[in-house]
Amino acid sequence: MLDLLGWLIFLVALLVSVMLHETGHFVTAKAFGMKCTRYFIGFGPTLWSTWRGETEYGIKALPFGGFVKIVGMTSIDEVDPEDEPRSFRRAPAWQRLIVLAAGSFMHFVLAAVLIFAVALTIGVQEVQSSNTTQIGTVTPCVPANEQALLNGTSSTTAESPAAKAGLQVGDQVTSFDGVAVSNWTQLDKAILKVKPGTPVSLTVLRDGNSLTLHTALAEVKGHGSFFGIAPATTTVYQGQNPINAIKDVGSGFSQVFTGSVHALGALPAAVPSLFNQDRACTAAGNVSSVVGAARDTGQEVASNQGWQAKVEFVLLLIASLNIFVGVLNLLPLLPMDGGHIAVVIWERIKYWIYRLRGRPDPGLIDYRKLIPLSFGILLLLVVFGTLLIAADIINPVNIG
Repeated sequence: MLDLLGWLIFLVALLVSVMLHETGHFVTAKAFGMKCTRYFIGFGPTLWSTWRGETEYGIKALPFGGFVKIVGMTSIDEVDPEDEPRSFRRAPAWQRLIVLAAGSFMHFVLAAVLIFAVALTIGVQEVQSSNTTQIGTVTPCVPANEQALLNGTSSTTAESPAAKAGLQVGDQVTSFDGVAVSNWTQLDKAILKVKPGTPVSLTVLRDGNSLTLHTALAEVKGHGSFFGIAPATTTVYQGQNPINAIKDVGSGFSQVFTGSVHALGALPAAVPSLFNQDRACTAAGNVSSVVGAARDTGQEVASNQGWQAKVEFVLLLIASLNIFVGVLNLLPLLPMDGGHIAVVIWERIKYWIYRLRGRPDPGLIDYRKLIPLSFGILLLLVVFGTLLIAADIINPVNIG
């Protein structure tokens, strides 16, 4: 039931994010006097609708998004002559740019509010190690180098020695390579003494039972022997003052923006590994669909962690998703908002060039020429999205 609750929380949050995106377009268009004829949540058959003034508000059967209908969005839209002065295409370029960017702006506002609220109320995590030999993390893959190890990332497909041995979170190591260990310092020293590639055995306590496991250590360039475990920790939350909370918003945006750019750049390379058994060890382990994000939310809500960790995870995941969607939507590719922004900017550049040459305004760009490009990009996005969803259903990456 908790897992299902997590799914429901994510889906509601996703729907709210979409509504805010469309509200951004709607409110700014109305503010500039543009005619908006429809504001709907969802797609497909209409379940309910009502008219308020010149706008129809409603809910459709498939809650997978939403849309706002602004009259005359492109040069090829048919518009009644009496509505032409209030059409989107007749508005000044600066107004059109604001309307187009308002959707992503709302994503960024929501993300900023969530990050600020988490920092101010729940606080920032301060992780404290218990210095026991209880395992808190089992790394699935071997880092490519020492920098990747420090960053907590992996770019190789080699399974870590700990994963090969079958170690699990919660196991308590009692001996390593014949040496008894009672704290993490002793265990760490014992691991570093063993040369890479050397077979080792270790004894662990799991659910009150003693188990002997076998593996061979790997090597990380610049670091030496690598096993692939981290100690169990306790987390203390420290509430932030408003100034520090604002700083957390800035650092959060920076991290997610950088990660989003990296994820988009790695997407083509990730596709071939989406359905591989070792997906978690490849670039495909770093990309996910809304299905994967919803599943992660469900797992977190159903986990044994405290309420602070659960709320923080869910809210920051929603914030990260909104930043990613906001950035993605601003890419200069049709049919996304960024593509329409690029068209408006190009129209103004052409106008200035023609004006310098003493020629008349060339007017709006003929969208009929852009339809093949727009359709191709849309098809590519649909294919990528379908592959990611299928991979997250058939070959998911477990966050735990």
